[in-house]
Amino acid sequence: MRANGIVIAIDGPAGVGKSTVGKLVASRLGYRFISTGKMYRALAWKALEAGVSLEDDAALVALARALKWEFPKGAGPEADVAIDGRRLERELVDERTGRASSAIAKLPGVRLFMKDMQRQAGLEGGVVMEGRDIGTNVFPDAELKVYLDASPKARAERRVAQLKAQGLPADYDEILDFIVKRDAQDSGRAVNPLRKADDALYLDSTSMPRDQVVASIVDMFGKAGGK
Repeated sequence: MRANGIVIAIDGPAGVGKSTVGKLVASRLGYRFISTGKMYRALAWKALEAGVSLEDDAALVALARALKWEFPKGAGPEADVAIDGRRLERELVDERTGRASSAIAKLPGVRLFMKDMQRQAGLEGGVVMEGRDIGTNVFPDAELKVYLDASPKARAERRVAQLKAQGLPADYDEILDFIVKRDAQDSGRAVNPLRKADDALYLDSTSMPRDQVVASIVDMFGKAGGK
């Protein structure tokens, strides 16, 4: 048994709402929430700032290792991400950063670096961790694995609403195109592709209110023996 509870792994495609749902689930359970996507975005942002090629796996890993990574407590259950003392917020939701994150996420060295950091962060349990390979690669031993899905159109609509709520520009057609291409890339990459773990519970949220999705996962938590 882990020291602080179980590990809840939430995997799924881009824009499905894993972060929003994961934070709400963590809040309901008194768990920590970790968004692995933020880690990739943080490295992507730094690479753009430093002029490091998004195709140079070795240079990106060297950059990642040279950075001082911190995960200070945020306002809710989610830890923030800080690099070299700079807490990143709006930088991580920029669409340019998102596209750069997509580019580096397919690189094997970057993924190995992230896996080690993510596993260390959640090893003692009491955590909800979301990503694309948490249940298959980072925590194949997670006590509860959920594969959260939704149609590409529903995901694009949600992303548009999220960006507009933050006062950022949002083009539906552009975002939908990005989501479709990201799905193909994530599921087709050679290293740790996006897929449902054999023992993960599948949850299609296309037509489900967010509160119902959260309640479903909390119910799964109880059935998994979480406490």
